[in-house]
Amino acid sequence: MKYYVGIDLGGTNIVAGVVDEEYRIIAKASTKTNCPRPEKEIADDMAKMALQAVKNANLTIDDIEWVGVGTPGIANSATGIIEYSNNLGFRNTPMVKYIQETINKPVFIENDANAAAYGEYVAGAAKGAKNAVCITLGTGVGGGIIIDGKIYSGSNFAGAEIGHTVIEVDGPQCSCGRKGCFEVFSSATGLIRMSKEAMAACPESVMNKMAKENGKVTARTSFDAMRAGDKTAKEVVDKYIKYLAAGITNTINIFQPDVLCIGGGVCNEGDPLLLPVKALVKEEVYTRNSEKNAEIVIAKLGNDAGIIGAAFLGRANS
Repeated sequence: MKYYVGIDLGGTNIVAGVVDEEYRIIAKASTKTNCPRPEKEIADDMAKMALQAVKNANLTIDDIEWVGVGTPGIANSATGIIEYSNNLGFRNTPMVKYIQETINKPVFIENDANAAAYGEYVAGAAKGAKNAVCITLGTGVGGGIIIDGKIYSGSNFAGAEIGHTVIEVDGPQCSCGRKGCFEVFSSATGLIRMSKEAMAACPESVMNKMAKENGKVTARTSFDAMRAGDKTAKEVVDKYIKYLAAGITNTINIFQPDVLCIGGGVCNEGDPLLLPVKALVKEEVYTRNSEKNAEIVIAKLGNDAGIIGAAFLGRANS
């Protein structure tokens, strides 16, 4: 049996996992990312979590074939440098070099959404597809594109930034510097923002009561309040789904994949999210009169997609 380490670097947590050749995670280790702080400190913690995961699997580093890293931002897989990550504050960070100072193994890096998409492609909702797109609805909106079984990252390793395509010109400010990005509306952060705006405009909304009971507004607040019969919450959910469907339709129109899977915590809503999105996309997609259209599905691997995809970056780069 062969083993690989996948590291999922997020803005909140660093999670490393040991994955076997049958795509099973057999052990994990995690720690807080604690941004902002020096990039070398974050890299050192990534290496530590990789070694801890190996130890938790009752293996040694000699049993590991390679280490793969999924990171937010522009990850140059040729140089091993994270050129830019607006959420982590990285600028030209030599991540492969830093990790290899602690772990003497081949190390591969890739954008985190690309890694998650590759995970879904090899072991999840897009398994068996020739061409696939995965959209992750988290703090931001991540995109991963698989074409003919290969990760598409563009000529400058910055491809698949679907979240930074504009849905509404001169809309709300995005952290990337543009306004009205897909990410501003369809991320969990965007859903929370729209919920808060609606709550402020309508203090009698059930959302206000739920937020007070929970101590905060979450991406679930509007959906939960909608299920409780709250009209304002339904308006928020409908608005969110409309923007999400617009972004998905744009993506399908460009890439026409076999499968488009959506992941992230918001997708835990299941059919109340998926069914209206599919209905809107079906009405709007350019190929609506074609016999074959992209199948829209919920990602299967959850938070493990990034770990599994990162673990197999050595194969993706072969």
